[in-house]
Amino acid sequence: MSPIPSWIDNRIDRNLDNTLTQEHVVETMLESDRPFFSIRQLHARIKPDVTRATVRNRLQELQEIDVVAIETYPDSITLYYLNHPESDWPVSPEGKRALNANTPLDRLSTRGFLTLSDTAGIRTLVLAGFQLSLVLFALGGVLTITGADVSGTQSDIVLWDTAFDLLFVSLLLLVAERTVRWVRDRYGPLNLLPST
Repeated sequence: MSPIPSWIDNRIDRNLDNTLTQEHVVETMLESDRPFFSIRQLHARIKPDVTRATVRNRLQELQEIDVVAIETYPDSITLYYLNHPESDWPVSPEGKRALNANTPLDRLSTRGFLTLSDTAGIRTLVLAGFQLSLVLFALGGVLTITGADVSGTQSDIVLWDTAFDLLFVSLLLLVAERTVRWVRDRYGPLNLLPST
């Protein structure tokens, strides 16, 4: 076990009535090879009988006493790190540009899609589906109003049907993602696929 630096040791609360102590969170962060954590990553390292909300509460307490600092990035990514007084951590300007350059669709993997675990990527797909269905509705409407449809092909009807199908699939994907997220928040992670 790594000794806790004195600048942290003097600040933390040693309340043993808590299921998870501030000291345990700090020790977990110090023992790891990682310089930063998301709540999910830290929760996985601590212990299974502690909720994410408890981990979040301890991190907020540690942030209030200036032991832990945070960096928030687009797509609701929040990283927590020990606020070493002598360090300019967490990320260099080049690293920030690299993190911001990746879009949710760039990071979306097959596993993340099948398990609905990459919420930012799923929401981006749903938004793209909504936008594409709007375009298809508009094209179908223009063809219907102007009568520019080639007789016998009924392309305006096909565009309307495709728009409704795409809208239905997008809504279904959004409802599935929110349901899975609610189940995960309530019951913990569901390991449906083997880890790689």
